[in-house]
Amino acid sequence: MRIDAYADPGTPDRRGGWRYLAWLVRRQWPRCLAGAVLASVWMVLLAATPYLMARAVDHGLEPGDLGALAGWTGAMVAVGGVNAWLGMMRHRTMTKVRMDANFRTVKVVVAHATRLGAALRAQVGTGEVVTIGVGDVQTISGSLTAVGPGVGAVVAYATVGGLMLSVSTRLALVVLLGVPLLAVALGPLMGRLQGSETEYRERQSVLTARIGDLAGGLRILNGLGGKGLVADAFRRDSGRLREQGYRVGAVTSWIQALGMGLPMLFLALVTWMGARLAAQDQISVGELVSVYGYVVALGWPVAFLIEMGHQLSRGVVAARRVVAFLRLEPAPDEGTREAPAEPSALYDPASGVRVLPGRLTALATSRPSDATDILDRLGRYTPSDATWGDVPLADIPLPQIRARILVAEAEADLFAGPLSNVIGDEETPVRGAGNCATSHNAAADAEQRTGADEWAKLTAAIHTAAAEDIVRALPDGLETPIEAQARNLSGGQRQRIRLARALHTDPEVLLAAEPTSALDAHTEATVADRLRRARKGRTTVLAATSPLLLDRADVVHHLVDGKVAATGTHRELLDTEPGYRALVARDAEAEAAAGQAAEEGGPAR
Repeated sequence: MRIDAYADPGTPDRRGGWRYLAWLVRRQWPRCLAGAVLASVWMVLLAATPYLMARAVDHGLEPGDLGALAGWTGAMVAVGGVNAWLGMMRHRTMTKVRMDANFRTVKVVVAHATRLGAALRAQVGTGEVVTIGVGDVQTISGSLTAVGPGVGAVVAYATVGGLMLSVSTRLALVVLLGVPLLAVALGPLMGRLQGSETEYRERQSVLTARIGDLAGGLRILNGLGGKGLVADAFRRDSGRLREQGYRVGAVTSWIQALGMGLPMLFLALVTWMGARLAAQDQISVGELVSVYGYVVALGWPVAFLIEMGHQLSRGVVAARRVVAFLRLEPAPDEGTREAPAEPSALYDPASGVRVLPGRLTALATSRPSDATDILDRLGRYTPSDATWGDVPLADIPLPQIRARILVAEAEADLFAGPLSNVIGDEETPVRGAGNCATSHNAAADAEQRTGADEWAKLTAAIHTAAAEDIVRALPDGLETPIEAQARNLSGGQRQRIRLARALHTDPEVLLAAEPTSALDAHTEATVADRLRRARKGRTTVLAATSPLLLDRADVVHHLVDGKVAATGTHRELLDTEPGYRALVARDAEAEAAAGQAAEEGGPAR
């Protein structure tokens, strides 16, 4: 039974950690059943070896019957060979069980994160998601060993108890009652492990989030002199996590120590009782050998039962965290009215910003967060009274808004993959579609024309974002693999790739936050000119204070404290608004300094 990493994972059971683990088992019950059967037969045959050995001693070795001895010995060799094959198949099957649970959990978590969309960041921290993906998924998949060796251990334990009845009722009772007593002894530790593991995972997610914040804003923190404060906070959090890790390790060590020690004491007791019975001639020498063999064979089931309890205790903690994440819901979409059929004005009453259709509009403010908030309201990423035409955005179904309005964030995520896929999608060709005249049928012609159109769309977006030099500099051009968050590109290159990706979607309304803030003056001027031409006749809003962008805008809104203080063209506002003039002059000075640094061999664009 093959594992399809791209198949529909199904609808997870979100009612609790145990129910989620049971759902993972039900989704692959044939494989889990096969693992349980293979593990059961494998462990039972481990116990069969002492039985065969006892027959060889009693019926072959002791009476001197070489034929019987050879027969029973041959049976032991055959059972050993079959058991080796069963052990291999059991391990292979359980590996598939774990892989299926791993892939299935990853898919349901990623799908739900996609469904949450913009609501994800508001409801859960980045560290929580990372901890689930890095640690909890592995823990959950590992806990499913209970359906293979765990079931097999129970079957083998019962089988050995039955075989012991044929030797001595007293020994059988000791064996059958011993493991339940071990479970009673380890039960409190399992409960304590769940509590410690839960707290450890929570602290781990907090520390992971802090690491992400540090990685993303270290340069800013250093410039503001706050690196030391954040480092101290990180040191305290990591110290708390280390102490909690010690607590988890202490409980785990006790479980493992008792899990190894108590079974040995239990098995030693059974061996001692068997030896006394043999000394009293109540059992034969062969039966004594079988008792010892049964005791040794019991080591595997007992060890697996204890390991199963340990893994399930950790697995249910991880499953509860996944279930808690899956229970998050996006903001309700109660829109029932149709979006305007024709391009219409966007209006934000909170700020007074009105965006006319088909115009290039700029938002200039000394506080970038004010402009970002306006873009979020106009894109309906936050609740507001914003309207589209004469229809409140809140009354329009969200899919209609997402299909026509795109908010391009300044630090939008970039996923790993070939550059062509990062900008476009998986179907975007990385080479020209060829000559349609060479096609042999209409379907091939249509496919090639579609490929040519996609290729033209991709190259146009790259050209508008002035990113051709990025493609040329990469060893394999558009086929070059890009790391997650484009870590193998510079800051300016990442910004142009984000802009190219936004332009490739060709939205009816584009709302972009600081799309050129990391570019030098020359590149920024090129982007500004090309962007104005490419978006001519389509609604575009740019949050920026760069004179190069503002000068290309049809309308500029000067914002003070998040509200429109003045509206006009860039040159009109320069002549009439001192506050606007001061804002733009400050930005112009910064651009001049950056340009001079580039000419003197400063950082690459």
